[in-house]
Amino acid sequence: MLISFLLFLGMFAAVGISSFRKSRGTKKDYYLASQDVHPMLVGLSAVATNNSGYMFIGVIGYTYATGLASIWMMVGWILGDFLGSLWMHKNLREAAKRSGESSYAGVLASWNGTRFAGWQKLAGLLSLIFLLAYASAQLVAGSKALSVVLGMPAWSGAVIGGIIVAAYCLAGGIRASIWTDAAQSIVMVVAMGLLLVVATSSIGGLGAAWTAMGQVEGYLDLYPQDLALPGIAGLVLFALGWLFAGISVVGQPHVMVRFMALDDAGRMVQARCWYYLWFTVFYMMATAVGMLSRILLSDPGTFDAELALPMMAMELLPPALVGLILAGIFAATMSTADSLVLSCSAALTSDLLPKRTEDTRILKIATLGITTLAVVWALVNQQSVFSLVVMSWSALASAFGPLLMVLAAGGRPSQRLAIIMSVLGLATALIWRWLGWQAFVYEGMPGILMGLVTFAVGRFLAREPVGRTVNA
Repeated sequence: MLISFLLFLGMFAAVGISSFRKSRGTKKDYYLASQDVHPMLVGLSAVATNNSGYMFIGVIGYTYATGLASIWMMVGWILGDFLGSLWMHKNLREAAKRSGESSYAGVLASWNGTRFAGWQKLAGLLSLIFLLAYASAQLVAGSKALSVVLGMPAWSGAVIGGIIVAAYCLAGGIRASIWTDAAQSIVMVVAMGLLLVVATSSIGGLGAAWTAMGQVEGYLDLYPQDLALPGIAGLVLFALGWLFAGISVVGQPHVMVRFMALDDAGRMVQARCWYYLWFTVFYMMATAVGMLSRILLSDPGTFDAELALPMMAMELLPPALVGLILAGIFAATMSTADSLVLSCSAALTSDLLPKRTEDTRILKIATLGITTLAVVWALVNQQSVFSLVVMSWSALASAFGPLLMVLAAGGRPSQRLAIIMSVLGLATALIWRWLGWQAFVYEGMPGILMGLVTFAVGRFLAREPVGRTVNA
């Protein structure tokens, strides 16, 4: 078990470190791989970054507890992600080329040719905070898996993951991250598919598995049992909320930077085909495995549901294959953690520091510092992987998503209006969660809508009266 796990970790590290050979020693190469990445690598990397330890740990745990009704989260998330990509991915890639900026916030701040320095600093600070929280959640997910499968101390996964991520990010920047993401995405799909096949066979096939699930009260209901708002209205809000969770991907710097690194904006359709094919297959398998885990681990009161997948692997598979599953989980956490670390580093060096530097030594020092902070945060973290990821995801989406939507649609907000959009969108999402209203609908939905409404109101109030010119 340990040998196969270490073998895969060594392979991932070697793939990432080998990217050093293609490094051009520039800031744009470190953070955007000189925008020469093949569509297949962009798509697979974006899948691995998006489908992180959250999928192996958080979604499996949620599906274990919820049952078939969890498919609404899957359908909403994928459909929302797809709808958001229809006009934003290509426009973002073109804006990145046009502006010459290396960070996600920098591209948005320079979209229309005039740099919004104030908004960029605000965006850099928000990116640093919430991407760090997100990165810590990935390291926590890896720690949970190592603790259950190998009996290692709770802190060990975070430290090991941090060291490996730092090693190949320092070697090759985002190119190393993208290359390892592609390898990790293959291992993730193979690991999840293997567990799905073995789990189904151990129960006696699909028919027997479905029958066994039906014996768990309410487990095959399409209507979620834990909705805060009863009736069809509650189901609609639940599904609509997760649709906005999918749309929220456009506000995630660590995912969108993959599409910014594409070699040609005209090949965006190819990148999206790879992305959505891999994404859909992986999410469907993860949902199925989560449901099967409830049959094989039938007492939900005796363990942390977020540990269902590694526990099921230990019950069903020989040690060597358990190592493969563990490598898949760890690969998922690292593929997102490295992306988050590099996006944090870009936010620090491109958006926050008073003097932007092209010295890659300073960029790597920033990367190392960010990785250290993420590990420390993971060691003191007390929240579940699911809740920490959803909070960070919704916060970033509410702060950045509305502005990107407006810019990609041809809108030209002033810097003041852009700042107000981000602040009110973020505040709405955080207050919504603080009040506990995420039980009714995912908090990113009101956060994104608040940002869009703010833009509409701001443009309406700034309309030019007859005979006067108003600077909006």
